[in-house]
Amino acid sequence: MTISGRAAIALTACLSAAGAQAGDFSTFQSLGFSRDGKVYAFEEFGVQDGSGFPYSNVYFIDTEKDAYLPGTPIRVRIDDEAAGIAKARAQSRDKAKALADRYDVLANPGVLAAFNPMGEGNVDTKRIEYLQHAVEPTVGGAFSLAIEDIAIDMTDRCRDIAPDGIKGFRLKLVKNDGTVADTLVHEDKRVPESRNCAFSYQISGAVTFNAFNVKPVHVALVLVRSFGFEGADGRWIAVPFRP
Repeated sequence: MTISGRAAIALTACLSAAGAQAGDFSTFQSLGFSRDGKVYAFEEFGVQDGSGFPYSNVYFIDTEKDAYLPGTPIRVRIDDEAAGIAKARAQSRDKAKALADRYDVLANPGVLAAFNPMGEGNVDTKRIEYLQHAVEPTVGGAFSLAIEDIAIDMTDRCRDIAPDGIKGFRLKLVKNDGTVADTLVHEDKRVPESRNCAFSYQISGAVTFNAFNVKPVHVALVLVRSFGFEGADGRWIAVPFRP
């Protein structure tokens, strides 16, 4: 057997072993903003651990209230392992089309100013720095966000799943346009059930939106780790703010 043949068999074995006991980290896809920056939309999708069912969730966020628009998130899960992610994504996009068209989010993508997904090594998972404009020479100073896990009262649902407790997060803007800052962006008082017994948080990116006669909008991208069926699961939270 050739070296390449042995390598292929070894790789297949490693992937099979990982798949036999692995959580599910969803893929993040930014969609965009309304023309006035008051709405931000994104999608997360993947294959659910344990069941193998494909899913796609589309979120529309009121950036002034930091709240979901009525009737959202739009969640699709196809209870068929053979269905495939593409089918789940097509269904969620169909269901989201009316809102996407109403707010014209695909025409206003904003800037994915920074992005550290869970697979990137040697990064500070609790802090991220970025520029709000995608231009060179650069315009303006840097922005930095810092996140920390905070203890939250245990819920009955998570008592047996998370014996060491569940966590919320505190998010701060620690650099604002090049100037040191200490501005609270978000602090959990409770953890919603949709986070599935979260135990840690990572600041994984930032999206910015700048338009004429509109106050700039920034969106912090938070990767939530929670207890899954076969390991840690990862889902996304988008936290809007105006620096």
